[in-house]
Amino acid sequence: MISAQSEVDSKIMLEQAQGVKQFLTFIMADEEYGVDILTVQEIRSWEEITEIPNAPDYLKGVINLRGTIVPILDLRLRFGLAAIDYGPLTVVIVVKVYFEQNSKIMGVVVDAVSDVYSIAGQDAKTVPNFTDSENSEFVAGLVNVGEKMVALLDLKKTMDI
Repeated sequence: MISAQSEVDSKIMLEQAQGVKQFLTFIMADEEYGVDILTVQEIRSWEEITEIPNAPDYLKGVINLRGTIVPILDLRLRFGLAAIDYGPLTVVIVVKVYFEQNSKIMGVVVDAVSDVYSIAGQDAKTVPNFTDSENSEFVAGLVNVGEKMVALLDLKKTMDI
């Protein structure tokens, strides 16, 4: 029987050897986005949160996650998309991103979780520089998966608030 840890170790070794990474994808405004699955701590259903006064509109508030105060960021609002009412498919993806000196844990609200894809590094294309929009800086690359295109997010830039 293979332990869960040895399975994770095998996936990491495969990623390093082949340049393949797994991405958790999610839907927002009928578009699909992906984040490195190794940054994902957990996926939670939407729950009431504690609002923070004078915070930017995309910072919805905080939750207490087993003793850790976790800011909740609405990615729709962060990307300048229209706000929608949260529904039964709305989830919070809790991610942990490492910066040079520290790490940040943050929850990101998305419309729905989609899938997990294994993507080779060479398959990701750079984002064309055709706009002055700040939103393009949040996208690390674009990749075709079947008939659709997935935008792979740069969580460090997205979470830099």
